[in-house]
Amino acid sequence: MTVRAERSVYRWSAMASPISLHLPGLGEDVGQAVARAVAEDIGASEQALSRFREGAELVLLNEHVGDWAAVSPRLYKALSASLQAWRRTDGLFDPRVLVRLEEYGYVGVPRAHAPAEQPGVWLGRDPRHRQVLLRAPLDLGGIGKGLAVRWAARIARRVTGNFLLNAGGDLIAEGRGPDGGGWQIGVEDPHAPETLKAAVRIAARGAVCTSSIARLSWMHAGQKVHHLIDPRTGRPGGEGILAVTVISVDPAWAEVQSKTLFLRGQSGIVEAARGLAAIWVTDDGSLHVSSAAEPYVFWRAP
Repeated sequence: MTVRAERSVYRWSAMASPISLHLPGLGEDVGQAVARAVAEDIGASEQALSRFREGAELVLLNEHVGDWAAVSPRLYKALSASLQAWRRTDGLFDPRVLVRLEEYGYVGVPRAHAPAEQPGVWLGRDPRHRQVLLRAPLDLGGIGKGLAVRWAARIARRVTGNFLLNAGGDLIAEGRGPDGGGWQIGVEDPHAPETLKAAVRIAARGAVCTSSIARLSWMHAGQKVHHLIDPRTGRPGGEGILAVTVISVDPAWAEVQSKTLFLRGQSGIVEAARGLAAIWVTDDGSLHVSSAAEPYVFWRAP
């Protein structure tokens, strides 16, 4: 893995995303060491949680639906967090969408076996022996990336209280930023991702995560589809919505919240976003900002 450095910003690729780590105020030697350690930690998360990496732990586990298996601490924590998110959202977050994603053509490492989903809660756990039993194959894409950012940020935090770690739009920022005025983060225009719809400021510590169809949509059987599957219908969801950004304290839960808000669609997102710092863009390009997100937004595109 190659980590490229430019003026206290370190960049590499992992989890099918560009990764950047901003470390203002650290010397080059210290910054390089921190960046390498963060990159290695994210790589370990990818090896545990990815369905796109040959030999990844989740890829192997998905081949053994119905069997108890011992797993690594990372995968055990990720599966437990996914179960908790599934329960908290009354099933609107559901990692069992893998089969539907594959049917729509969004395939990772091909599965040699495709066992039928078994009845009952989709995850059995034996914490004493750190064993799990899957009753369906799983996709941990979004929450997996959020957890990878959460875990890797701990490494940077041991060295500095002023950093930003961004994994393809799922990020955590701490400290006062490079100029002391907080971290400024752009909210992309889904119609033109190279431009911005708004910008937010994180003044102390916060996570920002976005669920969007700007980069992951494609044609399938003559219809445009995307990767945000509504488990209630088994189809791409979020009618009338292009992107949802959530500002929270933790990247994994911000990721879950952004996805479930997206799936509420234009008709349900206003009510669902009450109390959450959420920003979303609808099909007509309109920007919407919840009351809780207003204090973070310092610029909107004219």
